[in-house]
Amino acid sequence: MDPVERRSIGSIFKRRVMNIQVDYSPQAHSAVRLAAGELERYLGRMLSQGGGQVRIRLETADRRNGPDQFQVRMTPTGGGITGNRPRSVLLGAYDYLRRLGCRFLGPGKECEIVPSAAPETLAMNYEETASFRHRGVCIEGADSRENILNFIDWLPKAGYNSFFLQFKSPRAFLARWYEHQRNPLRKPEPLTDADIRRYAEEFRQAVKERDLMLHGAGHGWTGEVLGYDAQSWDKSRPLEEGKRPLAALVNGKRDLYGGAPANTNLCLHNHEAVSAFAALAADYAGAHPGVDYLHVWLADEYNNVCECAGCQETILSDQYVELLNEIDRLLEEKGLETKIVFLLYQELLWPPIRARLVRPERFVLMFAPISRTFAASYQVEKRLPPLPPYRRNRIALPSGLGENLAFLRGWQALFHGDSFLYDYPLGRAHYGDLGYLHIARVIAGDVKQLRQLGLDGYVSCQELRAGLPNFLPNYVLGRVLWNEETDAEAVVREYFQAAYGEAWEEVLCYLSALSRRNACDYLNGKGERTDPHVARRMAEIQEACRKFSPVLEAHREDGRFWTLLAYHQRYALALARALELLARGEREAGGRAWLALEEWICENEPDFQPFLDVYRVLEVTETYTGFPTKA
Repeated sequence: MDPVERRSIGSIFKRRVMNIQVDYSPQAHSAVRLAAGELERYLGRMLSQGGGQVRIRLETADRRNGPDQFQVRMTPTGGGITGNRPRSVLLGAYDYLRRLGCRFLGPGKECEIVPSAAPETLAMNYEETASFRHRGVCIEGADSRENILNFIDWLPKAGYNSFFLQFKSPRAFLARWYEHQRNPLRKPEPLTDADIRRYAEEFRQAVKERDLMLHGAGHGWTGEVLGYDAQSWDKSRPLEEGKRPLAALVNGKRDLYGGAPANTNLCLHNHEAVSAFAALAADYAGAHPGVDYLHVWLADEYNNVCECAGCQETILSDQYVELLNEIDRLLEEKGLETKIVFLLYQELLWPPIRARLVRPERFVLMFAPISRTFAASYQVEKRLPPLPPYRRNRIALPSGLGENLAFLRGWQALFHGDSFLYDYPLGRAHYGDLGYLHIARVIAGDVKQLRQLGLDGYVSCQELRAGLPNFLPNYVLGRVLWNEETDAEAVVREYFQAAYGEAWEEVLCYLSALSRRNACDYLNGKGERTDPHVARRMAEIQEACRKFSPVLEAHREDGRFWTLLAYHQRYALALARALELLARGEREAGGRAWLALEEWICENEPDFQPFLDVYRVLEVTETYTGFPTKA
């Protein structure tokens, strides 16, 4: 047996009543050490009755090739937790604590519920294996250092195993917060390049401390090839003449698309552009060995691909595959095992005609149906519609679920390797579901279709501060991704009981009423802006909010989730009113109502910052929903 490092802590309230000792190897990974500390801390708080000692052994069985697995063998006096990799031990520790009654309802300590427990409740004997390999979240929105670190800390508590830091640096997401973009009531805070580098390293270390899988890069490559430090979607200085031949020829010009380097495509017929792109990706992988999955994406806009004679000899997906093969060749030369994630997105939804990946084992397919509807979950249909013909710079993105799946099937006929869904329910559409139950159920339904879709997991591209009225959608996603057979409705009840106590059923009924009248697609810019059906739904939401006021008044002192629910009621009333007016065709009145909502949530952001991303909800409703910027 390996030598052990012994740690113990007393459970102390008014007196020392229980000794918790957790043993592990001195060579244990930091994730195992963290698991030990978490078990000591939470069990110490929970075991508030009786004396004696609980001794637990944490072990890692080195079987890293399969899905996350752990075993829990516990008696009232202790036992062991074994995982097939370090993060599995940590996942097992949190799952055990959850079964003992702990609830990790969102990022941060204020979202935790830790009950008392008796030693006899410690006895458990079970094994768990994750249903899917990929279970993660990708950063979006406006985020503070604390927001990001708290979310990373929450990931394994909620069953996730990976985190994606978009771009080569999280500058865009940090700057939105620290500069307080879209909130003129707050003064910008200092944020230097040194701060960003330091914070980024903290985020990477937090991911690796927990043995989570780290995804990196994605956007920005094309801008970097053109000579820019492309760490956001922002506009930049004019394109240098020497770089102009590398840019896509669009409408007779080689220039930045909309002034934004990250949104500008390259001329992939130009060997210099391909070589520069491949070298940048390979060099980055070599300099960042902690990045397990390197995302290689093109421009983040569509209908702006190169129209030169050479590029028109083929389609973008063929050129993309050849670029991927060149990156793979350079990684092989460097002896790197980094996985490359390629995406099905915009023009790249159309599968290649001739090109094929030379070494498919290097690659991971990422299906990113950003234009899909969120009215319902995926359903695997026997007959899918035919793919529309590819028309250079005249494509229309698919919104129907069947249309999107047809593109996935086209690629799957050519690529049979690892893959996952990269989806956006908590990126924009969730703001149209004021109860959060509809979007949580759509997410659960999507996950339960993943196996039929031939996908091994799900990474959610989303705001980290998606917690108004609560963090239920992320909670459901983590649980159902861990076990696809999980009863999502049982998870909903578990969440509401923990968050709202004895009145949980009243809250569930109330938020369900709001969700039945959701406008996810409408808020996301789908459909006509004048829509009597949406207007009626928004009026009904306002009535439901008003009827719930007596319940809120009776429970206003019952903790953070009730305080949050009261704030949410006012937010829901205001947003539903603005949407009602817009949907009735009263655009100017809707704009005035929206501007009043903007001012109110900006005023209250300091009190509810972890739960509502003010920057993002205002950006989305202005850009996609159609509220005028000036009423």
